[in-house]
Amino acid sequence: MKTILLPALAISLALAATPATLAAEAHGHDGHGALQLQLDQGKKWATDAPLRQGMTLIRAALAQNEPAIRNGRLSAEQYQVLGATVEHHVARIVAECKLPPEADANLHVIVAELAAAADAMQGRSAEKPATGAKRAVNALGQYAAHFDHPGWKRIA
Repeated sequence: MKTILLPALAISLALAATPATLAAEAHGHDGHGALQLQLDQGKKWATDAPLRQGMTLIRAALAQNEPAIRNGRLSAEQYQVLGATVEHHVARIVAECKLPPEADANLHVIVAELAAAADAMQGRSAEKPATGAKRAVNALGQYAAHFDHPGWKRIA
């Protein structure tokens, strides 16, 4: 019985996974559990070019839509596009970013939050799309607080 149920469970879980979830999981942090963000001995973690580029593009997409998000004027279709944009850049960060293990573990917390936010914006979770957008903006604030990204500006 166990040999039938385990493969069936694995298949159903794989089918339920979204691209953003898969990207976050592919980053290789299954053993980290609920890691709390922390600094590198009191300093921000170093970043690499793929991470900075991806986060800059996510920030630009969110900042461009921030007034409409804040005023509740973003349509469901616009949230879909914004969520897909965040998801795309998260996947590229996951694929291209190469940080040391400790920095990478901290980045995973932010990547997972951005992936969940992208899912919400695209209607793939119980959260409202607007909540997902705000969640993504908050994740960028955490990124700014924990990673050294020269010239980074927070979204108001």
